[in-house]
Amino acid sequence: MIHYKTSEEVERIKESADILGRAHGAIAKEVKEGVKTSFLDKIAEEFIRDHGAVPSFKGYNGFPSALCISVNEVVVHGFPSAYELKDGDIISIDCGVFHQGFHSDSAYTYPIGEVPPSVLALLNATKDSLYLGIEQAVFGNRIGDIGHAVQKFVEAKGYTVVRELVGHGLGRNLHESPEVPNYGKKGSGPLLKQGMVIAIEPMINLGTRNIVQEKDGWTIRTADRKPSAHYEHTIAIFEDRTEVLTTHKYIEENFKF
Repeated sequence: MIHYKTSEEVERIKESADILGRAHGAIAKEVKEGVKTSFLDKIAEEFIRDHGAVPSFKGYNGFPSALCISVNEVVVHGFPSAYELKDGDIISIDCGVFHQGFHSDSAYTYPIGEVPPSVLALLNATKDSLYLGIEQAVFGNRIGDIGHAVQKFVEAKGYTVVRELVGHGLGRNLHESPEVPNYGKKGSGPLLKQGMVIAIEPMINLGTRNIVQEKDGWTIRTADRKPSAHYEHTIAIFEDRTEVLTTHKYIEENFKF
């Protein structure tokens, strides 16, 4: 069942998303070679709690951290750890904030130092595909229009779309209906209506689309161990507009590539 939000509830999600965006900015200042991913997690949790909110992910179904940190071939749901970022790595940082009863969710993939041009191109294409998906996320379209736009764009460049992991609705719960795949047919799936709040999050691989889950029960990596990129925004659908509630502005002010 899809939970349609009132304008007031969307405003509450937007307030959560503002804290989230600024938390991402605080993290971005520290993303560099030699930094432990556990340190980035500490920065995030302290920032979120200092602003009167709670990390959405910590404790969610037993997840141990405020951030999902996924390095190189890890697609999503990686654990922060003592791993130190190295030149040539890519790192996806996915974060959620729970504030005044509502969740927000966004992710960004960073290149560390000198990343191969082919991997940098994957990052740029994945980020571009997020915005192409958002362009289709308008009142009267369908969920399949979003996934079709993402899939068509990235597959034309030779990349693959993870099928088992998808975007989602969110609000009072971190994951709500509908699912938002990054592939699909135009005109298929649930109708986009006033008050729908969804997270669109392309997860795009350089090699095979096949994935495996590690023994920790969380970490998802590519089957061929080639890199994967991940970008995400939370958006709200209105009859006359679509609002992107989360922001990467603070990241991009503090981290250029």
